[in-house]
Amino acid sequence: MTTEIYENCFLIRSSATSTEEIGSDTHWGTKKILEELGIPYTKRQAVQLKKSDYENYDYIIGMDSANMRNINRIVGYDKDNKIHKLLNFAQIDRDVADPWYTRDFRTTYDDVLLGCSRLFELIQKGK
Repeated sequence: MTTEIYENCFLIRSSATSTEEIGSDTHWGTKKILEELGIPYTKRQAVQLKKSDYENYDYIIGMDSANMRNINRIVGYDKDNKIHKLLNFAQIDRDVADPWYTRDFRTTYDDVLLGCSRLFELIQKGK
């Protein structure tokens, strides 16, 4: 099966676990990588994760340990096993590289692509 079959089957949102970037657009370094790779994007504004998001989504995914702590603090008990660290889907027990500190947006892109690809494979298999 190709990914085009699933194009309209997903609702994906990005929400902040802290208030630092609320209202901000995508970081210029991320935009640069996306443009280099020919990946379209639109202007956006960061929004805050809410407790009610737990009931509205099948997965709530954090990029790093700080995200995971904040997600659990915001949504509470994970009774339906919806909360995951992205690279755990690829059986990797580490944080996604944070370009805010490293300025290495390519490694971050590669980490996110790997984690999302493995998550998509699991969804395709119905797991």
